[in-house]
Amino acid sequence: MAANWKMYKTAQETTAFFDRFNSLVESDPKPEIVVFPPALCIPAAVQATRGTRTEIGGQNLYWCKEGAFTGEVSGHMLRAAGANWVLVGHSERRQYFAETDADVLKKTHAALEAGLRPIVCVGERVEERKANKTEQVLVRQFAAGLAGLTEEEFAKTAVAYEPVWAIGTGLTATPQVASEAHELIRGEAAKRFGREAAKQLCILYGGSVKPDNIEGLMKETEIDGALVGGASLDPESFAKIVRAA
Repeated sequence: MAANWKMYKTAQETTAFFDRFNSLVESDPKPEIVVFPPALCIPAAVQATRGTRTEIGGQNLYWCKEGAFTGEVSGHMLRAAGANWVLVGHSERRQYFAETDADVLKKTHAALEAGLRPIVCVGERVEERKANKTEQVLVRQFAAGLAGLTEEEFAKTAVAYEPVWAIGTGLTATPQVASEAHELIRGEAAKRFGREAAKQLCILYGGSVKPDNIEGLMKETEIDGALVGGASLDPESFAKIVRAA
């Protein structure tokens, strides 16, 4: 269960969140929990989760280890700050910062080289959904952003299906719609990396996940977890989602 805080919370607010959240989930042995705070809050998050099973990740990275790239953060910097995971190719990065599938592959390589586990995000826009191009989009994004990995690299990578039309809109893909997309992604993984690798692939669903819809989503065998946005900003809300899963 992953929490993407986007551009919310200061370091102080991060500490306050975990002061409450840790106590709410400490008795639950499962599932895996990863929180993606803003980059400036990673050290505070790492400190606040020390000794717990919650891991911390970065929301983005640049594909170079270092250099004259003002404002960018490298995978090695995230790792040094205590992060173990990183989001790659989130729809907002694609939409607002013009990230391409080729960029996604370079960032995924960089994440793995730095010792981070990447969660690579894929998903269709509303106009693509209406035009019945979901399959075409997902196949293209997988081919250009993931198929270029080695089998060893792919084994360390997770995928998040996030239909853009369901992010921050209050709309949620039905469990069946989400499951069908996950099945398609797993099928592409099987074609490129083999059935066993596809079976082991962790595919998360992201798109207006809330406490009141998580149970229906998690009943689908193709859905391995969730990438939660707004509902993860409140410790009680995210704890409910974790417990329901």
